[in-house]
Amino acid sequence: MSHVYPIGKTARDALKNAASAARTRYEAEDLADGSAIKALETEWITPKPKDLAKLLEQAEANPGHGFVQHYEDADGNTVLAVTYWKLVKGQKPAKPKPKPIAPPDDSAEDHTDDLYFKSGRTKKSGRKKFVDPNQMDLFGEKTEN
Repeated sequence: MSHVYPIGKTARDALKNAASAARTRYEAEDLADGSAIKALETEWITPKPKDLAKLLEQAEANPGHGFVQHYEDADGNTVLAVTYWKLVKGQKPAKPKPKPIAPPDDSAEDHTDDLYFKSGRTKKSGRKKFVDPNQMDLFGEKTEN
């Protein structure tokens, strides 16, 4: 199963109040209710030991999947890496205009064969003749004394 990331303004917001989650940026922009998506961000949270169980429950109840990783710092405290789609406040998402696709021009000649299959460039060298090692002429001509 692939990762699904919640949408929020901060990591804590993404953990607590996420109503939806998305795999891709386009899916996240569709679910963002008119807000723009800044990026897929990862924030590091070091919760207090008393709040850790509550945050982990919120992560389990969240619609996202695989967006929280558990680590331990040098002091032994649990650190959570929360990856989420970060919302930009007050901006509308920019809709890219589709580029018109030009139909292929049949009148232009195709020179692919000329470029890649010219006999001079791809000419294979002839096979070397098999030399039988038992033949005496293998070692060159003998000179007579």
